[in-house]
Amino acid sequence: MRRTKIVATIGPASRDPNTLARMVQAGMDVARLNFSHGNREIHAENVARIRAAAAQVGRQVAILQDLPGPKLRIGALKDDIAELKPGETLVLSCGSSEVGHGQRMSISWAGLAHAVDPQDVIYLADGAIRLRVQAVRVGDGEIETAVEVGGSVASRQGLNIPGSTRGLPAVPEEDLDMLRFGESIGVDVVALSFVRTAEDVETVRRHTRLPLIAKIEKPQAVDEAEAIIHAADCVMVARGDLGIELPIEDVPMVQKRLLRIAGQLARPSITATQMLDSMVSSSRPTRAEVADVANAILDGTDAVMLSQETAIGAYPVEAIEMMAAVACRTERELPFREWTENRVNRDSRDPAYTVAHSACTAARELGLAALVVPTLSGRSARLVSAHRPPVPIYALSPGKETVRRCSLMWGVEAASMRRHEITEALIADAARRVVELGWVKSGDRVGITAGLPSGKPGTTSLIQIQRV
Repeated sequence: MRRTKIVATIGPASRDPNTLARMVQAGMDVARLNFSHGNREIHAENVARIRAAAAQVGRQVAILQDLPGPKLRIGALKDDIAELKPGETLVLSCGSSEVGHGQRMSISWAGLAHAVDPQDVIYLADGAIRLRVQAVRVGDGEIETAVEVGGSVASRQGLNIPGSTRGLPAVPEEDLDMLRFGESIGVDVVALSFVRTAEDVETVRRHTRLPLIAKIEKPQAVDEAEAIIHAADCVMVARGDLGIELPIEDVPMVQKRLLRIAGQLARPSITATQMLDSMVSSSRPTRAEVADVANAILDGTDAVMLSQETAIGAYPVEAIEMMAAVACRTERELPFREWTENRVNRDSRDPAYTVAHSACTAARELGLAALVVPTLSGRSARLVSAHRPPVPIYALSPGKETVRRCSLMWGVEAASMRRHEITEALIADAARRVVELGWVKSGDRVGITAGLPSGKPGTTSLIQIQRV
């Protein structure tokens, strides 16, 4: 059983129903919809197609809505592309909607002219193009820059200014509108881009009950990482923009630190960006990319993510198969005992953490076949997952949304079960259900977590060892 989950981005290369079914079969656990691209009609159709593909294959797949966040972008360009050469002058027109070209481009945010100073650096095309601010004409909303490193830039590509961006809204109203639309079409989790503080997460939480993933891609977010991860339900190490906003040599150690904090706080984590980037055009990854995926798993990530590889790449199914193969091989070397004992910060205020730890210890010492975790909200499954037991974790829930959300949790496979108000009935039905599903054999010994009173979230307080 592969424990590390695979997030795959859906795009033009992968939205065909047959391709989606093959991706689910290959191991896609979470389908990511990037709301920075595409329109609402396409996203709604993608949701329907993903649900149909998952039903066809018979696997649970969660749908992740990735909101654009306060991302700066250039506007439309003539012929959709422009070439910038070193030494040329490029004027950025802030807040305008004019069609740009190689000497002048529009910028989505009108306040950018107030947020930069002469000699600041601006990056385009994911950091490939470097501009140096020469002059700022605030009254005209114009920024004059010199091209230091040139290259090709396409319409509506992102723009990065390392460091603090003064005045940029934390949660654009457009994101909240997209969030409401995402809820209406049935997404399962929401990723928030360019989070800077824990308050950014709390602001969005006031508008939704969906689990929130905080994407760490700004220096301010790295500084506030513990508070942000504590406020969120999951964290994504978004290495693309992070590698532009920070010195690129800092990214590996920042990744390790963020994954360590996520483990301490028992929050699921996703490692993202360019994990198998060469598979956009090649049927095989580089050795370095394979090592990158393996190292993220050894660092403790819950999930690894494919972006362009599956959105626009020539080999979306093969990329997932490769990711799954690397995960399965790497997981043989995981330090399960060390993680169970030391990965999560436990304290006396919440017995559910200690019950999860005890369940994982029992699984190792008693040679259990599995841990069975009935759960209403998914929290109990998350806590057991965070302690990294050496056996499968089988989550059972009466909520179909909870079942799908478990697709993001390391080592957890989930299915539905009836709701029970009596703990004894819950345990008995959970034991019956895992045999019925074929997850364990009759006569196997398992650990089953439960709570008193039953039927209420957040009450997990016991584990029972029994033969099913």
